[in-house]
Amino acid sequence: MLNRIIQLFPLWALLISAIAFISPERFTQFKSAIIPLLSLIMLSMGLTLTLADFSRVGKSLKAVVLGVSLQFLVMPLVAMLLIYLLQLGTTLSIGMILVGCVAGGTASNVMCFLAKGDVALSISMTAISTLIGVILTPLLISVYVGQLVDIPMLAMMLDLIKIVLAPVLLGLALNMRFKSTIKTIQPVLPLISMLAIIFIIAVIVALNKSQIMNLGPLILAAVMLHNGAGLLSGYWVARWCGLQERVCRTIAFEVGMQNSGLAVALAMKFFAPYSAALVGTVFSIWHNISGSMLASFWCRRSISDDTTETQVNSVQLRR
Repeated sequence: MLNRIIQLFPLWALLISAIAFISPERFTQFKSAIIPLLSLIMLSMGLTLTLADFSRVGKSLKAVVLGVSLQFLVMPLVAMLLIYLLQLGTTLSIGMILVGCVAGGTASNVMCFLAKGDVALSISMTAISTLIGVILTPLLISVYVGQLVDIPMLAMMLDLIKIVLAPVLLGLALNMRFKSTIKTIQPVLPLISMLAIIFIIAVIVALNKSQIMNLGPLILAAVMLHNGAGLLSGYWVARWCGLQERVCRTIAFEVGMQNSGLAVALAMKFFAPYSAALVGTVFSIWHNISGSMLASFWCRRSISDDTTETQVNSVQLRR
């Protein structure tokens, strides 16, 4: 039942967006809750991690390096290309670059499981890209957004340490110290993360009602193309590098599904007006819809020896 509720994330996101659009006054007062909610999501992620997740990196080094490299190379470049092709204004350009420069999102782990990918690898890659992103994300944003506005890179890096790194490491420490206790609450952690994300979405939609009415189709087109480029490049580059099918699927989700909640938080913290956060909000909704569709398609396509693999993945997802 719980998994089914989580799998319907796109539906809940669309419903809460509709409510926020019709009655924005219900949510605008909660704009200060966005960063704490994102930290809660990062804490939830940390509570699912163990040191074994990081030790797996050495065993799948090629896949991890490839996935993380594509994450921080392809997605920012595709964002810049779309900005040029679609002639996006400064504010929307900032939003696109922010989405392109953040690490992979935790939703990729669920999509990977549904698509018969390598969930253990997915969790490891999400953790690694999140930690590396504390340094790389401000640097990349400075390179790309610095052409448009001045970037307080040090302040952004310090905020990422507080919003991302500290909660993840705290969750990891708590999981190591109180493993049996934490294990009892782990099944509800994805639900907590989902609720936090959809509430963030609602607040941003409420704050940007007028912008959505004017720019909605353009933003949706940019987000769909950006997400699609990430999914396609992740899968096909991995195939060209000779990796196994289940690893290719895993890398596709890791590259194409961004931590758009973080992009929203950074937009709210460092850029104005709030419409800079609108791209991240639309991405949050769309990448879960596209991810669910792709996972459903791959779920019906067999992989050799996928009986054993699925059993391993099921164990990892229940951690």
